[in-house]
Amino acid sequence: MEEAKKTEAGEARRVEAEEANHIEAREAQRIEAGETSRSSRKVITFEPKLVINKGILGLGFVLRLFAVFGTIGSALAMGTTHESVVSLTQLILLKANYSDLPTLMFFVVANAIAGGYLVLSLPVSIFHIFGTKAKTSRIILLVIDTVMLALVSSGASAATATVYLAHEGNTTANWQPICQQFDKFCERISGSLIGSFAALILLLLVVINSAVSLSRH
Repeated sequence: MEEAKKTEAGEARRVEAEEANHIEAREAQRIEAGETSRSSRKVITFEPKLVINKGILGLGFVLRLFAVFGTIGSALAMGTTHESVVSLTQLILLKANYSDLPTLMFFVVANAIAGGYLVLSLPVSIFHIFGTKAKTSRIILLVIDTVMLALVSSGASAATATVYLAHEGNTTANWQPICQQFDKFCERISGSLIGSFAALILLLLVVINSAVSLSRH
């Protein structure tokens, strides 16, 4: 009888141990499943701030790209501007060239420098979209963007005075308008000036965009 009782007690302990092992196994599976679901949730976590920052940097790249066309296009249009006409009253050949006017030459140089810089800055701007933590290079880019903004602004302002005199002249200084004779020349320099002012606005937006993205860093 005693041996039978011992056998039953041992069997009961064995059953209890197996049940405990089953419970522990189920608990371990439940914990593992919970960790897996949490890790999967981490992978698909949506970060609005990061998306917005990348969107701002992407917009800055687009503005910078359009500013390239504005500056380089204005420099090329002005730099290839010349016209020759025959004066019927004096029977001489009159020529008008952008290089005859220092303000227009400065306009070409300023826009060419700004356009060249903007082309070189495009790869850096792309890098900033994917490497949003690059703060130092973004600050340097913002400083140079501001310098280019001032350069294009000064070139466009200087050319504006010359273009105005070409169209309207100045009776006080006895300067006659030349656009009545050199109409194509005046159309060309006026178009270049409009393109430069468009690039100026885009550069201003680029600077504002860079400042906003840095403030959100």
